Amino acid sequence: MNLQLRPWQTQATLKALQWLVQDRRDRHFLVNAAPGAGKTLCAVAIAAKLLELGEIDRVVVIAPRTEVVNQWSREYERVTARQMVRVTATTGDLAAFGVDVCATWSAVEGLEDAFRRVCGAARTLVVCDEHHHAAVEAAWGLSAESAFVDARFVLVLTGTPVRSDGAQSVWIDQDRAGRISHPADGSFTLTYGEAVDLEYCRPVTFHRHEGRFTVDLESGQSTEVSGVGEALLPKDLARIPGLQATLKFERLVYMPQFVSGTNVPAPDGYHASMLEAAIEKLDDLRLRMPRAGGLVVAPNIEMADYFADLLERLEGERPMVVHTQTQNPEGRIQAFRGSDHRWLVSVAMVSEGVDIPRLRVLVYLPYAKTELAFRQAVGRVVRSFEPGDDTRAYFLMPTLTVFDEYARRIEDEIVAHGDDPGAARQKKCPICERQNALGAATCDGCGHEFPKAAARTRPCPSCGTANALGAKNCTSCGANMRATFRITLDEAMRDGAIVNGATLTEFEVREGEALAPHLREGILRSGDEKLIRILRVLPEESYARLAHILQGAARAPT
Repeated sequence: MNLQLRPWQTQATLKALQWLVQDRRDRHFLVNAAPGAGKTLCAVAIAAKLLELGEIDRVVVIAPRTEVVNQWSREYERVTARQMVRVTATTGDLAAFGVDVCATWSAVEGLEDAFRRVCGAARTLVVCDEHHHAAVEAAWGLSAESAFVDARFVLVLTGTPVRSDGAQSVWIDQDRAGRISHPADGSFTLTYGEAVDLEYCRPVTFHRHEGRFTVDLESGQSTEVSGVGEALLPKDLARIPGLQATLKFERLVYMPQFVSGTNVPAPDGYHASMLEAAIEKLDDLRLRMPRAGGLVVAPNIEMADYFADLLERLEGERPMVVHTQTQNPEGRIQAFRGSDHRWLVSVAMVSEGVDIPRLRVLVYLPYAKTELAFRQAVGRVVRSFEPGDDTRAYFLMPTLTVFDEYARRIEDEIVAHGDDPGAARQKKCPICERQNALGAATCDGCGHEFPKAAARTRPCPSCGTANALGAKNCTSCGANMRATFRITLDEAMRDGAIVNGATLTEFEVREGEALAPHLREGILRSGDEKLIRILRVLPEESYARLAHILQGAARAPT
């Protein structure tokens, strides 16, 4: 096998063969390596060696999602020249395939008996990617333990060796904190800090995005909400049940902000300011890495579309959006990977194992607030893009205590890394890769004309002077430029609605309210008594839900 491996991959392969083949102390071997360090290639190298030694006949790979499974299949076939077929829960009998197979963790339950027959009929290596999915008492863990009970060897891979819920995973022991505990001789570990020091991964800078919300209360009163303290409420309002919990920074940063009376995202809201900071970072990075891209992790589909609308308004280019309701999300991810598009907005689609090395900026506002999800997100933007990559990754997050704790733990792992201080003051030509001064209009080497950077400024609220986006004080009058986001108490307390037993999202409520005047006018003008009666009993908040249902029915085949 003539395969170029990184030193750590070679060391891990030799250690795995010692443990599994020579010592034969246990059939499980653990590779715990930072996201982006190259676990997939390492595992394929181990599999190829076991095949070469005649220790196994077949290989089964289990990975977290379809896109990652497809990546596995491509890499495995490239290295081993053996076919690897992706199978699903509906595939049926696998023994007749006679080839190596790969599947998602969610497919294991439906293929439990089929996998058991494969492992019973042939000496099988099972590769479990992102092993934290296999909790002992959860369906996937129970299915995996039963399906692969007769496997000859099990190669366990992880880049985030912790389950935030502390649940035990099959095959590998964990301590009370949920961190993997496995015999040193039966495992190989490469921390994120070591991966950065060896230049397999890029260092990351965590940006805490603060914001101050001024919430207008009753009788002209107001209160400020920020990430550094609770809102101070007047005594008459402090007694309202649940109001203090409603006016928490952690809740407000997850609420969309709209232009008053519309469902148009506010260009001066908290999320817009977060995206502006991210855009500025991406602009800087593209001077060093012209194809650098950014990722927005949104908590739900509505917020993903909201972020996409904001990005389109701020940049003039609509980002690519992927979630469970977009058509062919895996194809979209693949297209983004090979393009030079600036932004990708995702809801739980670009996470563990998804390899897009050109990603460098991450705006993080997820649904899950676990350390596992946080570390997986960091792994999306720290993969080295090419030899000589000297960029840093940037991770923008709200100033939430839980995120601060996760970030500090990751920073504690990073060893001192000598970045070139001059690199940030130069830009690299995308044609000949010559280093040029930041202000150069054309490349000194090949004459390539650098695109002009768009002016990104914010007007001073006092005098109107244009200032840089990150300016804390106006360069003209000295006024405080730190953003304050003003919302009403009603807006702060809104979180969708329950109408006639149906739970509506805040997006549906706002869309219904915007649609209401036009729908009401059209129905009244029609003079149709039945429709008018329906209009009188149907709350306007539900108009958008009704419109979507009717549109779906109109598209349905007859």
